[in-house]
Amino acid sequence: MQTRFARLYGQRDLKVEDAPVPSPQAGEVLLKMAAGGICGSDLHYYQDGGFGPVRVREPIIPGHEASGHVEALGDGVSGLATGDLVAVNPSRPCGSCRFCREGLPIHCLDMQFMGSAMRLPHAQGMFRDRLVVPAIQCHAVGPEATAGEAACAEPLAVCLHAVSRAGDLEGRRVLVTGAGPIGVLTVAAARHAGAQEIVVTDLADAALQRASAMGATRTINVAKDAAALAAFEKDKGYFDVAFECSAAAPAIRSAIAAVRPRGLIVQVGVTGDVSVPLNALVGKELQWVGSQRFDSEFARAADLIGRREIDVRPIISHSFPITEAVAAFEQAGDRSAACKVQLTFLS
Repeated sequence: MQTRFARLYGQRDLKVEDAPVPSPQAGEVLLKMAAGGICGSDLHYYQDGGFGPVRVREPIIPGHEASGHVEALGDGVSGLATGDLVAVNPSRPCGSCRFCREGLPIHCLDMQFMGSAMRLPHAQGMFRDRLVVPAIQCHAVGPEATAGEAACAEPLAVCLHAVSRAGDLEGRRVLVTGAGPIGVLTVAAARHAGAQEIVVTDLADAALQRASAMGATRTINVAKDAAALAAFEKDKGYFDVAFECSAAAPAIRSAIAAVRPRGLIVQVGVTGDVSVPLNALVGKELQWVGSQRFDSEFARAADLIGRREIDVRPIISHSFPITEAVAAFEQAGDRSAACKVQLTFLS
């Protein structure tokens, strides 16, 4: 049996190839892949050959947001059946390092994360027609959701984890800076957690329209109306919590200015070194915490999507067959039109 896959050799050097696919062994499943979303890290690999110190040093199959249908079960697999639509958790912690033993697998010292160039050899990803994966990484998605929706479980899990870092959001006033896929899914997660007011900032109207569709109570295009956000800085700030999803230095400064004293900023977006107004951070006694990836939130994301308790359909902007993978990556780079661009595989 053969499988097609998209393999990246370097900057803007993406090829669709094929190779044999193995049979599932004990504890594994063979998936007929259905949909896979292009993430920001995938796009950085394609456009720039990496991001920060993480570089593509050998050919890599990208893709860590994906869904598929169970095609075959290895020995000993239970809880899944042929034909099931599943979201695939790309994380595989080792289970034995100090952080895994302490109950912090999210910080595993030997994490295998599919489609990542952080390690060498690189961890191969899911942009392929067929994939053999440990059954433990597959989470069945309810019949109401489409394969494209199921493929959004990974980014939604990131946002559920970010919201968990903020504690109780019931009745809280929330700022979200950056309305890319992670930003707008954070809006949905915060709304689901009971936030009363959610204001979202971005530079692009199309992104802000999606934020409204995902539950924002107000949106502000800071390129056109910076004064509207500045109004929230009055009297030492307005918001209880800010989720900073852009990693842009001006947005970080705005979040620090707009959050009230002893409020909380959850840093979700990542970048290199940035300058920060420490005097304001200290003077307002703010909490600034990081949030990366997810753990148990993946299963919860698959469940919420499967029941459409969180409806992710507004973020899916484009879909391309794997044969048009290069066009899909180019489209993903056009933020004026694209939000979540997905590849489709075998039907």
